[in-house]
Amino acid sequence: MTPPLPDRIPTREECDALMARYAMLPNIVAHSRQVMRVSLAIADHLQSGVSVNRDLVVAAALLHDITKTRSLETHERHDASGGALLRELGFVRTAEIVEQHVILRDVDLDGGLEEREIVCYADKRVRHDTVVTLEERIQDLIARYGDSEEIRRLIRVNSSQIFALERKIAGFMTVGIEEAIRSQEDAR
Repeated sequence: MTPPLPDRIPTREECDALMARYAMLPNIVAHSRQVMRVSLAIADHLQSGVSVNRDLVVAAALLHDITKTRSLETHERHDASGGALLRELGFVRTAEIVEQHVILRDVDLDGGLEEREIVCYADKRVRHDTVVTLEERIQDLIARYGDSEEIRRLIRVNSSQIFALERKIAGFMTVGIEEAIRSQEDAR
């Protein structure tokens, strides 16, 4: 058995290569790039003393849907399979964020800000490749994935956590979230 690779964060170039290697559909790549931009809008407007690993945020945002294309055929949970894939490649911290981009576990709303919270929140702000409000995104998720009352209920439960997460993130920022996102868009 081969020993596991040491944990490291993939570079932007490696992320691009992985997206190509795993044949991510162009619309999923566009979504992932927009999630990265929203994540950076947050990470780049944090109060002094708030520390997150910017490279980890970038990598996790770009790779959060690494197995989404495949999951369209296999119906696997792309958060779990994406995390497993990245873990196998030696990107353990990135994998941990990818595994939680759909539903965060053990959120401490009174604790420090974590990279996984930024990426999960940013993903909920991007419908396809467009930044939308949380309300719009939740309605989109219900329309696209809410095939049963149980799934719709789970989306609603998760949405209350995301609204709380939005308030947490805003408390760590130097400007409002919307202003930060606009400044990121303006810089493009």
